[in-house]
Amino acid sequence: MVYVASWDDFLEKSLLLFRSQPDQTRYSTKYRHCDGKLVLKVTDDKECIKFKTDQAQDARKMEKLNNIFFTLMANGPQADISEVGVKEQIEAQPAKKGRGRKQ
Repeated sequence: MVYVASWDDFLEKSLLLFRSQPDQTRYSTKYRHCDGKLVLKVTDDKECIKFKTDQAQDARKMEKLNNIFFTLMANGPQADISEVGVKEQIEAQPAKKGRGRKQ
């Protein structure tokens, strides 16, 4: 079990692994508060792909990966995941709130 250094490589390899054997693939997360480390693991019992980070901004990447896996599980392994990122960008934009008086 070797850790993948790049997020993009981890994402690509985990998607290939899931699409090759969707019934056998598992995805798990582990967070150790004392170390401040987040470990993501995707495995099908033959191949194991792991990614470790201690950066807080990588939590958003983990949320994106969760959404991608949920989409693939619900719609099938050949589903188009391009709209997953677009939906997140729309939701991430803050709503504009005025500071004026209420009338």
